[in-house]
Amino acid sequence: MKLNSVLILCFMLLGNWQLGTAAKSNEPTQINFTQTMPTEGNLILGVFKDGQLGPQGQAIDKASDGALSHAIQAADFEAKTKTTHLITAPMGSGLDQILLVGLGDRDETKTKLQWQDIGGHAIQKAVSLFKTSPVMVADVAELDNRAEITANIAFGAQIGSYYFDKYYTDKKRHKHQQSLSFFTESLAQTRDHFKQELEPVAKGLWYTRNIANEPANVIYPESFVAQWRAHFKGMDNIKIKVLDEKDMLKKGMGAIYGVGQGSQRPPRMMIVEYMGGTNNEAPVVLVGKGITFDTGGISIKGSKNMWNMKFDMAGAAATMGTVYALAGREAKVNVVGIAALAENMPGSKAQRPGDVVTSMSGKTIQIRSTDAEGRLVLADGMYYGDVTYDPTIMVDLATLTGSASRALGRDYGALFTRHDDLVPDFIEAGKASGDEVWQLPLNKNHFKAIENNVADVMNSGPDAPGASAGAAFVGTFVRETTPWVHLDIAGVAWGDKTTPSKGSPGATAFGVRLLNQYIKNNFE
Repeated sequence: MKLNSVLILCFMLLGNWQLGTAAKSNEPTQINFTQTMPTEGNLILGVFKDGQLGPQGQAIDKASDGALSHAIQAADFEAKTKTTHLITAPMGSGLDQILLVGLGDRDETKTKLQWQDIGGHAIQKAVSLFKTSPVMVADVAELDNRAEITANIAFGAQIGSYYFDKYYTDKKRHKHQQSLSFFTESLAQTRDHFKQELEPVAKGLWYTRNIANEPANVIYPESFVAQWRAHFKGMDNIKIKVLDEKDMLKKGMGAIYGVGQGSQRPPRMMIVEYMGGTNNEAPVVLVGKGITFDTGGISIKGSKNMWNMKFDMAGAAATMGTVYALAGREAKVNVVGIAALAENMPGSKAQRPGDVVTSMSGKTIQIRSTDAEGRLVLADGMYYGDVTYDPTIMVDLATLTGSASRALGRDYGALFTRHDDLVPDFIEAGKASGDEVWQLPLNKNHFKAIENNVADVMNSGPDAPGASAGAAFVGTFVRETTPWVHLDIAGVAWGDKTTPSKGSPGATAFGVRLLNQYIKNNFE
C-alpha cells in the first residue's frame, strides 16, 4: 500500500476515535467445515418435509429411542423451506437444544439460491436465539451434489450473517459472528467448492456492504480508493490506476470535476484492471456511480432523508466488489472496474444551475440541476472506459433516479439498453443470483428530450420519464456500436428489512451477484 493510502486510513481511524465511536473492523465471518458431530451444547439440524431425517438426524433419533422424531411430530413442524422450530434435545444426545431448519421436499430439486436462502435464514434465527451460532448440520448426505449443496448453505449463512454493528458501544447489540461451522461428510469437496467459487463472492459482497454502510465522514473519494486498494492488495492479475483532480482537468473531464469542485474532498476516478483472460480479449467494462455523499449541491435536497445519501456510491462499491469476486475466484475473463467518485456539496466553489461544462467526450452539458450529479460523473467515467478499453460490453450501475425505484420498488433493479438482445441474459443471471432486473424503455425520444438550446445536452428537466431520460443521458457518452447496459439501482441498493441473503438493514451490495453470474454465464 502506498504511503498516502496508509495516511488516509490512519486519519479515518483517528476520526472515529475523536468522535467517540468504536473504530473496529467488520471483517467477513470465517466459515469452517468439520466432519465431527457435536456431542454437547446446541445444534442446528436440517429436516426434510414431514419430519424426514438425514443420516445424522437418524443417528440422534436412534440414540434417543425415537425421541427426536416424536418431538418433531409433537411440534407439528412441517419443515417447509425457511422455517425453524426450537426443541429441547432428546435425552442421550448430550445436546442442550436443537434448532430445526426446514429443508422442504427431499425430492424437489432446489436452486443454488434456494439453498443459500435456507442457510441465511437458519443462521439469522440461530443468532437471535443463541447470540452465537452453533454448528449447522444440513444433513443432506443422501442428496446428489451434497458437497455443493452444503457449500451453498454455508455461503448463504455467511452473507446472511452480515451485520454492520461496528459502531455499537453496547456489546449486547452486537450480532456479528466471528466464525460459523458446518458439518459435512465430504470435507475436501465441500471446502474446495466453497473456497474456489463462493467465498470470493461472499467477501466481495461483504466489502461492498461495509463501504456503502460507512458514514460519509469515513468514506469519501480518497478513502474509498484507499480501502479498496487494501482489499485488492496481493491479488493476482490486478492493476490499479487513480485519476486525481489534476488528471481530470488534463483529460478534459469537466463533468466529474464540476460535481466535485464544491467539496473540500476532491473527486477521484479509480480504475481497477483484472486481466484473467487472454491478452487479446476485449474486456468487460463496469462503471459505477460513486457519489460518496449527495446534498444535492446548490439544488439542495430536503433534510428529512438526506442521511441516507451516503448510499449514493453503492454503484461504485458494487463495481469494485464485482471485480474483487472475479479476481478472487480467478475467473478466466478480462474485466475493468471504474469508480467515478465525488462528493456533491454546496460549497462556495460549487457549480450552479445554468452552468455549462465540457465533458471528456467534448460534448457540452448545461447544468439544470446540481442534484442530477450522478449522470455527470458517469458521463466521464463511461467515455473514458469506452475509448480506453474498446470493451466487449459496458455496464454501469447507479443509484440514479427516484423514478426507477417508484416504478419497480425493491423487487427489481431497472435495466435500460439500446441492445435488446442483451436483456434475456441479464434477466436469467438476475433470477439465478437473486439480484433481479426488469427492463424499462429507452428510445430515440428519450435521447431527443435531453437536447438543449444552450449546450449539447442538459442533465435534468426534459419532458420525458425521469429514469429513461437519465439512462439516455448516460448512453449519450457511450458509442452506439458498444454493447451497453445501464442499471438504475436506486430502489434496491439499500433496504430497511433483514433478508436471508442480505443480512441486516442497510446496503445490499446489489449488482455484485448479478454481474458475477452474468460474466460467469457469458464470458468464462
